[in-house]
Amino acid sequence: MAAPKVAVVGAGVIGLSTALCIAETCPSCSVTVLSDQFSPNTTSDVAAGMLIPHTYPGTPIHVQKQWFKETFAYLFAISNSAEAAEAGIHLVSGWQVFKTTPKEELPFWSDVVLGFRPMSEAELQKFPQHRFGQAFMTLKCDCPPYLLWLEKRLKASGVQMYTRKVADLWELHSEYNIVVNCAGIGAHQLVRDEKLFPVRGQVLKVHAPWVKNFIRDGDGLTYIYPGIRRVTLGGTREKESWSLSPDPSTTKDIFDRCCSLEPSLRGAQDIKVKVGLRPSRWCVRLQREVLSQGGVKLPVVHNYGHGAGGFSVHRGTAKEAAHLVGECLAALQGSSSRAKL
Repeated sequence: MAAPKVAVVGAGVIGLSTALCIAETCPSCSVTVLSDQFSPNTTSDVAAGMLIPHTYPGTPIHVQKQWFKETFAYLFAISNSAEAAEAGIHLVSGWQVFKTTPKEELPFWSDVVLGFRPMSEAELQKFPQHRFGQAFMTLKCDCPPYLLWLEKRLKASGVQMYTRKVADLWELHSEYNIVVNCAGIGAHQLVRDEKLFPVRGQVLKVHAPWVKNFIRDGDGLTYIYPGIRRVTLGGTREKESWSLSPDPSTTKDIFDRCCSLEPSLRGAQDIKVKVGLRPSRWCVRLQREVLSQGGVKLPVVHNYGHGAGGFSVHRGTAKEAAHLVGECLAALQGSSSRAKL
């Protein structure tokens, strides 16, 4: 058969990294990314990009750990290369602090990040309201530069990218052999997924170059994540809220909460407010499906619903989605061979 045509719908970190994995593992394919929004207008552009996993209740822990390990190893290699600055990836040390000792003192990812250990009494003196903490080093991704770096890699691999609003996956059946759905929150309408819901996140991006260490409250709501150029202050988790408008009272609340953890942030300047809708589900939807109409079939691979944890597992889920595309290709080639017989 001619070079199989694969369309990836969505151009956030999940869509771009999935397209790259497909191009790398299925070099015979012609890969195209279709999205109504590219960077800097994606949900991924708002993300803090810290590699600290979010737990998906409906996904087995060993699977989540594998996704995280693969993503950490991939980004660690980039951070150790000459491309680190362009890709916006760097190592950062810091603390996760708790007002009460958590049930799980060793999270499943503790042996993937670097130098994970309980905080000392001396370190905890920095956080008088907290009684327990964990210190470790992880990776931070400055999201807009990373998305542009992925786009550059895709172009070098021959992947085409087009601005296009896809209203129904079936509309692609006459142009593409396989469709990969990485539409994020857009999958709510695109495939009518009622299990997918937005969790609104409002963050501040500030200029505070003296802040070098990340600080994360154990509840995951308040965090300070220093990037290469700006520090991300967060945040909110508002289930079922579709509003993309910044809320001034929320901005003040986030800033006050972060200043209680790091008082020097009172001197932060050039505060920019960003809002994104995390595409949340009980579990990531990562599976094959065959759409069929009138005897015509369209193989689809779904890879969406990463919620607050997309950056932490993006490369791992992209590799798995590319493997599923490979299975679809094998099935197509098998049916094509049978048709010739």
